[in-house]
Amino acid sequence: MVATTTLKLPDEMKERIASAAEAADKTPHAWMVDALAAQIALDERRREFVESAFIAEQEVAEYGLVYDADEVFSHLQAKIAGKPVKAPKARKR
Repeated sequence: MVATTTLKLPDEMKERIASAAEAADKTPHAWMVDALAAQIALDERRREFVESAFIAEQEVAEYGLVYDADEVFSHLQAKIAGKPVKAPKARKR
């Protein structure tokens, strides 16, 4: 089902949308639907990220285990370079 929504936009914004839509070879309507979908996806990813950060914070508080950032960074660089490397060890906080 598709619902109709009315947006009251300032003239300058309407002009900018029309210009962006033309450059993207889309109608202003299609451009706005895509823009809203992209913003919704960004918001959902941001909320998931924050939620995972809170969960990680709770895990650190519960178990007291953390990783040294420099060791993790070095480990990732070595993995990317294709070098055999052991995973960093978690340490008590």
